[in-house]
This record gives sequence, structure tokens and C-alpha cells, in this order.
Amino acid sequence: MMSSPSPKHNGIRESNRLLSDDDGDDYDNHQAKDKVLAIEIEKVDAGDVPEMVPPFSWRKLWEFTGPGFLMSVAFLDPGNLEGDLQAGAIAGYSLLWLLMWSTFMGLLIQLLSLRLGVATGRHLAEICREEYPNWARILLWLMAEVALIGADIQEVIGSAIAIKILSSGVIPLWGGVLITASDCFIFLFLENYGVRKLEAFFAVLISTMALSFAWMFAETRPNGKELIIGLLLPRLSSKTIQKAVGVVGCVITPHNVFLYSALVRTRKIDPKKKEKVQEALNYYTIESSIAVFVSFSINLMVTTVFAKGFYGTPQANSIGLVNAGQYLQERYGGGLFPILYIWGIGLLAAGQSSTMTGTYAGQFIMGGFLNLRMKKWIRSVITRSCAIVPTIVVAIYFNRSEDSLDVLNEWLNVLQGMVIPFAIIPLLTLVSNEQIMEVFKIGKLMERTVWTVAALVIMINGYVMLSFFLSEVNGLLFGFVVCMGASAYVAFLVYLISQRHNQAELNGFTHLTN
Repeated sequence: MMSSPSPKHNGIRESNRLLSDDDGDDYDNHQAKDKVLAIEIEKVDAGDVPEMVPPFSWRKLWEFTGPGFLMSVAFLDPGNLEGDLQAGAIAGYSLLWLLMWSTFMGLLIQLLSLRLGVATGRHLAEICREEYPNWARILLWLMAEVALIGADIQEVIGSAIAIKILSSGVIPLWGGVLITASDCFIFLFLENYGVRKLEAFFAVLISTMALSFAWMFAETRPNGKELIIGLLLPRLSSKTIQKAVGVVGCVITPHNVFLYSALVRTRKIDPKKKEKVQEALNYYTIESSIAVFVSFSINLMVTTVFAKGFYGTPQANSIGLVNAGQYLQERYGGGLFPILYIWGIGLLAAGQSSTMTGTYAGQFIMGGFLNLRMKKWIRSVITRSCAIVPTIVVAIYFNRSEDSLDVLNEWLNVLQGMVIPFAIIPLLTLVSNEQIMEVFKIGKLMERTVWTVAALVIMINGYVMLSFFLSEVNGLLFGFVVCMGASAYVAFLVYLISQRHNQAELNGFTHLTN
């Protein structure tokens, strides 16, 4: 049952705001010199012809540079790095083509997220709160929070492993978790000095990753010919299918989809000008593409380093984040600077950057879905605690062996795969909605393309979940519980997808009744 179209869809209502919610909450406490305007667009008719988009400017591109690199951190978190090194060790260079195309799919989803944020002046969680009934909104929020906690556990433990490596084992895993938890306060400190300072800090972390893994790449000297063949020639075998699924499945992180739609609102966009909105979309698209290319290059270097060193060796099937540094040290020795510590530095930068973006995403997810009124530092501490407390427990419990950490990582990857549809489907439904997006609604061809990509990602993650549960579910009671949960899961997916069809019939869905 749908209500009549709401006046709030006639144009974008937000003006002169930076990352604030509808009730004047304080997402943005940046200093005045770094404050920027959100979008203010006149009420327009879909048939209006937009003014000329201003010509390209390198200075303008620099002004828009930042959010895309924060977004690209999701392609470089410890979970992705573990997928890279395992794919290289087990499949050699043969899955590089899949890494390239899956990265492109991830970029496509992120471009839709930025489009939603720029064209509406609101981020994904806020719009979901307004467009879905209360019960669906709460479920979507819970799914996003679960995904965020699962990703944060991987990221924090990745940082803790790096700290253990760099301290030569003096600091235990749980100690590294406590140290990593402090990044919440570093984040708050930097954010108070303005968004550009925060972006500069992330640029340092990404540069550290790039330099560390480029150093490893130069020292190990992977086969250039095999690398090019791996990128251009699709190859897949029964032995590499599982890792291939993992490469695709870890490209899109649910919380990052929510995050990017908020990050793009941190730039000054001339109000009431459709051509200025289009200009922002153009610059963000360029910046995002560059950022994702950098992240792809880093992933490529990690994969090829481990392909060169461990493909076809006895260690290939047992390598993971915990022992990767030691294996590298045994394989390549010390050198000018021990490769173990180079790996540790890169891993630490990956873990720290991804945990901070997780803290950032947690604020928007909680504030957007629940419309909470609270100070930014309180919200940051709450969202951080939701991840750190279970992570400490996990670190202490799973620190008994490397195998137990690998099992944990498998569970967390399955968890991420389960939640991905509940970020992608609402996003695709909203960007296809003319009532919400107006003239910036995606076209039919793009709509078919992105729904095809989404279906592919969902099917691949569904395969991972099915395989995992078939191997892990034992006992009648546990099996019954899993079946009931799976039924509810599928029913909610069907409901979300059905909203797209309702939208098509009614030329854009409006507020759903509670």
C-alpha cells in the first residue's frame, strides 16, 4: 500500500549544510575555513534543458579530490589483502583478470552511491529511513551494523597482527586490538581540524601502503609476462573456483556504500544550478576512478608477490594474514630492510585506514537510520565500542592458533556476503527513482547493467554462503534454525526487490506506509 507523492520530493530541500541530518544534528563541526556547502537545487522539470557544464579545470578537480580516496580504502582492508595473497598463492597469476573486472564492478556501485549523495543532498541511510516502513528500516539498519562490526573485526585484527609483527611479538594480539581502538580518538582529533586534514591523513596511509607493497613488488620481481597474460586472458579451473568467488565477493563492503553517499557532500556546489550538480558528478567520477585504480594497483602487487613466491609450494594452502610475513621472510630473506617489516608496515596502514573509515561509516549509518541527536564524539565512541568489545573477545579466544583465526575469517567473509544485498538493492532502487533523483535518475541501459552486476555479486556470495553452511551445519536443531533464518532472509530480499517493480509501475515510489 503506497501513499500519495510527498511534496518533499519536489526538488532537494537541503541547503548550506555539510553532513548534517534533518534535525540539525552535528555531523559537521569542521572549522569555518573547511566548511563547504551541500547541494541546493531549484525545483526542476524533467524536461528542462540544463545550462552548459563549466569546462574542465585541474584546480576544480583538486578541490573535489578526497572522498574517493577515503572510499577506496574499502578495497584495501586486511580482508581484501588476505584474499589477494591467498588468490596469488593458490591460483598464481590466473585470477588477475577477475580482480580487475571485480574492481570495476565495485567502482560502478560506488559511482551510484556518489550520484545519490550529490543529486539529493542526503546520504543513503537517511533516504532509506524516509522511504521504507519502520520495520524494514530497522532491519536494514541492523544488517548494516552487523556488516560494519564484522568488517571492523577483520580490520582491527589485521592491525593487531601488524603491530605484533612490528613489535617482534612483544605486543600480543589483544594488546594490538586495544591500541587500534584508539584510532577513534585520532579520527575525532583530525576531523575537528577540517575534512581536508582528515583526507590528507588518509592520503599518507594510502601512500604508505603503496610504497610498502611496491617495495615488495620490486624486491620479489614477479613475472611481467605472466602478469599481463593474467590480466588479459580469463582462466578458471576447478582448483581455483573457490578463490575466484572470494575475489569477487570481497570487492563490495556494505558499510562503504552507505559511507560514500555521505562523503561526497563535503564539497562546495553552487546552489540552484543543475549544471553545477552535473559538474560535481563529473569530477567525482574522475577522482573515484583514479582512487580505485590506485587501490587496484596495490591489490595487484600483493597478489603477484605471493604468486611469485608461493604458487605451487607446500605453503600455498596454509598461508594467511597471521603467517604471511613470516613466510615472506623465509622465502626472500632480510635484504636492505627485512621484507617481514615492510609487509607489517603496509598491513598496519591498511588496518588503520579501514578501521577509521569504519568509524566514520558507523556515524552515518546510526545517525541516518535512527535519526539520533547526540554529539559526534559520543556517537563515535558508541559505534567504536560496538566493534571493539566483540573484537577483543574474538582476539583472546581465537589467538590460540592460526587455524582458528582462518576459521573466523571465513565466517566473517560469509557474514559480509550475506549483508551485501541489503546495501546494494536499496541503492539501485533509489537511483532509479525519478521522484527522488529527478533529472539525475540513471537511464534504462545503466539500470539494466547495474542490476545485472548486483545479481552477479549476490549469486556469487550466495554460492559462498551455501557452500559454507553445507559444510558447517550439523545437527537437526541447528539445521532447522538455519533453514528458518534462510527463509526470513529470502523473504526480505524479495520484499526489497519488489519495491523496484512497484516503483516502475507507479513512476517512482513515495513514502511507504508504516
